[in-house]
Amino acid sequence: MKKRILVVEDEEKLRRVIELQLTAAGFDVDKAATAEEGIKIVDRADLVLSDLRLPRMNGLQFLSQIRLQNAQVPVVMMTAYGSVETAVESMKAGATDFLLKPFSLDHLMQVVNKALEVRDLRDENRKLKEELGRRYEYDNIIGRSEAMQEIFATVERVAPSRATVLLAGESGVGKDLIARAIHFRSPRRDRPLVKINCTAIPENLMESELFGYEKGAFTGAVGSKPGKFEQADTGTVFLDEIGDVPAVIQVKLLRILQEREFERLGSNVTRHIDVRVIAATNQDLRAALEQGTFREDLYYRLNVVPINIPPLRERKQDISFLANHFLRKLAPDAGREIDSISDAAMEKLVNYHWPGNVRELENVIERALILCRGQQLEPEDIKLETAPSRRPQTDQHFLPEGMTLDQYEQEIIREALRRADGNKSQAARLLGLTRNALRYRLTQMGLEA
Repeated sequence: MKKRILVVEDEEKLRRVIELQLTAAGFDVDKAATAEEGIKIVDRADLVLSDLRLPRMNGLQFLSQIRLQNAQVPVVMMTAYGSVETAVESMKAGATDFLLKPFSLDHLMQVVNKALEVRDLRDENRKLKEELGRRYEYDNIIGRSEAMQEIFATVERVAPSRATVLLAGESGVGKDLIARAIHFRSPRRDRPLVKINCTAIPENLMESELFGYEKGAFTGAVGSKPGKFEQADTGTVFLDEIGDVPAVIQVKLLRILQEREFERLGSNVTRHIDVRVIAATNQDLRAALEQGTFREDLYYRLNVVPINIPPLRERKQDISFLANHFLRKLAPDAGREIDSISDAAMEKLVNYHWPGNVRELENVIERALILCRGQQLEPEDIKLETAPSRRPQTDQHFLPEGMTLDQYEQEIIREALRRADGNKSQAARLLGLTRNALRYRLTQMGLEA
């Protein structure tokens, strides 16, 4: 579609020259000799070219009226009385650009095309944000169970505030979706949302990644760099897997939550930020408090509004809705015209224990779509992980004979370290612990050094 440009200019000859040039370039043109005439037809314009000095209502007053009526349309000011002050004044008032008379027609077209490109980019950015926001509306987060409806009600109440939220739940339950729903239903929806996966950042890089660094702060720091918190200023920070944050970083996070301030690595300049913090964990932070691996004061600062997301096995009525949602979502990508799940296949899904929760369910549906040979998913198409068999236990000798629980635990830890060749991170994974939890136990054993 042709772009329509409104030209507001009291000098008739210049108005006609601009009209002919824009028409030859493929634009539709509306003309007005005064701001009063222009304001009546500005609502259909994609761009406004306006003289700064107009009879009665001047260009800046005209611009102010446009902003009240149509905040999106770009406005380019034309003036023969150009100065830095005039340009600054018009740009502060919301003008996109300005032209100093006399100007060449080539320069006119450059400014017009640039202003329209900026408008298109802003429109595209706004649409993408709106689309992203709609992804995290409640209709797109499947949860018909009473437990999930209570979570949605809590999100509705907490989102407008800046209160810190702590999301707890097993891996794969949808903590990320709930965090994003809180952000996109808050007054900060148009501001940055920065996700920080605390397990994905090496411990020795975490401080510089979170809080930034100055030039020369360490070997290789050839310039200054803002951290994740600075990038999220005026927006939201989502701290995923907060339970894995090392103790030295916990202190700095506490300061962020209490004082809203920090220093970059290698700097003594205190910086202030405005961020809303949402944290998530799949660990029992109360157990971490008892073990001494998580600061009590940080826990209570994070736990202002706790939201516990139940595992899928505790909300089985959601399984059928989720399964059908994933079927509709994934079938086109898989190139399959499958739009239903048989009753027997659905029963198989509902009766499964889902250790991987919603994420595992999505993977199972995707795999079933690839393997399915019929027009709907049948039980044989649903491939589920077999639960690991448990060794039978007897009442006698459930601990090795002659060993206490502490001795048995220490022996297991030593064996894990031997298998990991002394690598504590790998040993922690073998034991199903966080690195911090393992370090705490090694300290208790006198082996941390």
